[in-house]
This record gives sequence, C-alpha cells and structure tokens, in this order.
Amino acid sequence: MDFLSINWLAVVACVLVSMVSGTLWYNPKTFFPIWWKGIGKTENEAPGSSNMNLTWALTLLASFVQAVAMAFMVNAMGGMMTGGVSALSGAGTGFMLWLGFVAPTSLVNKLFAGHGLKVWAIEVGNHLVNLLLFGAILGAWR
Repeated sequence: MDFLSINWLAVVACVLVSMVSGTLWYNPKTFFPIWWKGIGKTENEAPGSSNMNLTWALTLLASFVQAVAMAFMVNAMGGMMTGGVSALSGAGTGFMLWLGFVAPTSLVNKLFAGHGLKVWAIEVGNHLVNLLLFGAILGAWR
C-alpha cells in the first residue's frame, strides 16, 4: 500500500460527498420516515438523542477510512481494466465492491435483525450511491 499514491484532496471530497448524500438520502422528505418506521421507531422518538458528537465523529472517521480504502481499490482494480484508472473504472470498482461485499453482508444483518428488505434497500441504496461517487471521484481526480 502506497499512501503517497492517494490524492488526499479527492479523499476529503469523498467524505464531504458522503455527508451531503447521507443528508439528502435520510432527509425527512426522502427516505428517513420509511427507514425510521422500518427499524421499529415511532414518530414520537427523536433520532440520535444520545451522544451525537460521538456519532458524527465516528461517521466522519468511517467515511474517511472507506474513502482511503476505495482509493487503494480504485488504483488496483482500475489498473487491471482496459483504459486504466478513470471515473468509469472507479465507479465500476465501487459497484463491484458494493455488489460483492456491502449488499450481501448488509442483507444478512438486516434479515437477522428483523428489519426486512425495505430497510435493507434504503441503507444499501445510500451505500451504492456513495461507492459509485467515491469511485468516480477517486478515478477521475488523480
């Protein structure tokens, strides 16, 4: 792993993109009400009422770690594709990682938690958007 091969500005851009996409995805006018009900919460329960500073700090850290890992994967997988590393090969890398690891792992977790396919689809949809965007950003911005 060559940390010098990472475009750190692109990583920061990915973190910012994940915050924006999450805000839009889980907005009260988009998927939040369906997701909230799907995880067994009522309208009267306030989300994230305990230790939100830690929640946001760990969310930012997780997004940063994911973007760094994606940078390595985009470089490795893009280098094996015709045309090399690009926005398209980066997005393809994001899709394959989502399809092979994120979607199935999350599916098992949601089914055993009793949250069902609707909650799974909302959550993995957000992950798919992020991984596609991360891959495209990291592949294009080298």
